[in-house]
Amino acid sequence: MKLHTPITEQNIYDMKAGEIVYLSGTLYTGRDSAHKRMVESLEEGKKLPVDFHGQAIYYTGPTPAKENRPIGSCGPTSSYRMDAYSLPLMKQGLKVMIGKGDRSDEFIKDMIEQKAVYLQAVGGAGALLSRKVIKSEVVAYADLVAEAIYKLEVIDFPAIVTYDIHGGNLIADEIKKYNQIKV
Repeated sequence: MKLHTPITEQNIYDMKAGEIVYLSGTLYTGRDSAHKRMVESLEEGKKLPVDFHGQAIYYTGPTPAKENRPIGSCGPTSSYRMDAYSLPLMKQGLKVMIGKGDRSDEFIKDMIEQKAVYLQAVGGAGALLSRKVIKSEVVAYADLVAEAIYKLEVIDFPAIVTYDIHGGNLIADEIKKYNQIKV
């Protein structure tokens, strides 16, 4: 499925666990430090540095760009570290989160209620994923360096729908499938 940001409610409804998605448009980056700051800002009644309505966030801390490239390697980081911060951002309109690894049951429940999805990018392929980035700029928290919030412009950034709003759970489904193997 090819999608372009901003992501619509229909896009979210159409995504199913196990499906490969190719995102084009804007992706924002952010890891734990940026997430913590954003949630603290919301708790203080301040606005977020980014309007997340219909947007996607990619859990990555990119390396410095090489000559003639907009970004260095940008592989996904473990997503569970963002679980405690995800609900307030989803309430601000965040629709797609991309990282690697599984998430908590509470996150999955909140994600379904907020009509958002979780996708995984392939870990260990950061150099390859960086080829999908055509532009990169720091838009907030520059002092966090690699953990700053970057605005990336991407073309056909590949990810796999892991949890969908219909209760689809790629990780649980695959574990069940492989548990049936007799050894």
